[in-house]
Amino acid sequence: MLAEHAPDARVLAGGQSLVPMMNFRLARPTVLVDINRIADLAGIRDGGNHLAIGAMTRERVIETSDLVRIAVPLLHEATLNIAHLPIRSRGTIGGSLSNADPAAEYPATVLALDCTLIAASVRGERRIAAADFFDGPLSTTLEPDEMLTEILVPKPPSGTGAAFAEFTRRHGDFALAGVAAQITLDGDTVSDVRLAACGVGDGPVRLSQAEAAIRDGGATDDAVTAAARAASAEIDPESDTHANAAYRRRLAGVMTRDALILAIERARQAA
Repeated sequence: MLAEHAPDARVLAGGQSLVPMMNFRLARPTVLVDINRIADLAGIRDGGNHLAIGAMTRERVIETSDLVRIAVPLLHEATLNIAHLPIRSRGTIGGSLSNADPAAEYPATVLALDCTLIAASVRGERRIAAADFFDGPLSTTLEPDEMLTEILVPKPPSGTGAAFAEFTRRHGDFALAGVAAQITLDGDTVSDVRLAACGVGDGPVRLSQAEAAIRDGGATDDAVTAAARAASAEIDPESDTHANAAYRRRLAGVMTRDALILAIERARQAA
């Protein structure tokens, strides 16, 4: 159906993003393809070194999954920050990623985790790295006849700690700035660090300079301070009615610091 009606068809999953956009005339599809009855598109599967999560899996299912909480704590914690319970009960991970709202939690999380996103069409299946999936505000590299079907989430190694920190004006609002952090320690050595931000750019932003500050300086207070400064410096947020660019830049640094401090503490406890 997508192939037949492309590029004017849109997939309807949870409807928590698409329906409000249609109400505001920001989206005007001529055809809606409701995928809610395709049971095989939902579910969480343990793939050994990764979790395979169907695109139609509700956010509430991810939130309450012991498998997700234990295997990929960052994804679990990011889910806890999404909107309100009624929205998480309907919204899907695939819908959130495909909508690609710059302030949403899941895009930054899959970017930090280096997830692989699987898209399907009548032409076949292709795998897209998270770094190549997002293409600007509310835009992805999905073709008009493609739909997201599954997300492959790598499991972190032992000695890993994770945290998701964000700041909102009110509980449940989109973040003015948020940071997903995951760090792996081998004794006192940082063997891996991943940082990505939401709400501070045209899409999720990988904080590569902040990551470098931690790799160079280790899991120390000075390195965390340097990483927070680097995060503020490497983003290019815009001003809007909710916050100006300078405030978002400062918030990104604060959220980077908060997320790193908690992630490092958890990594030490896990070692």
